[in-house]
Amino acid sequence: MSIVDLYSSGTHRRNLAHFATIASLAAIDGEVNPEEQQLLDRFANKLDITEEEYKVVMASDNKYPINPPSSAEERLERLFDLFSIIFADHEIEEEERTLITKYAIGLGFKAESAHKIIERSIAIFSGKIDYEDYLTLIKR
Repeated sequence: MSIVDLYSSGTHRRNLAHFATIASLAAIDGEVNPEEQQLLDRFANKLDITEEEYKVVMASDNKYPINPPSSAEERLERLFDLFSIIFADHEIEEEERTLITKYAIGLGFKAESAHKIIERSIAIFSGKIDYEDYLTLIKR
């Protein structure tokens, strides 16, 4: 049973799953460095991860696999969830951008597509969209 199976709140389960995936990505190259640790602390705060949950996710013997959704729409929904959380403070830092790009690739997007999706998502969430995107959104 994974840690996310222990919680009934759908929102909290998704947040915990996001955090576990982000933590796995940060540790993918071995140990989590101090900069990554600070970023994980910020994400834990934004995602309302408890201290106990944080310890379980960060334990060296616990590795949470990235379970990429099978459909593009589900992958975009996960990115949307994470962007909503990141932009709760109305900004995205460079470290967050780097990690969310890794997250998008981990979800199954090709690197080039991930970069484009991340850039457009940042533009949309920061309110800096171009006219073509504005038209597309309005016409939906």
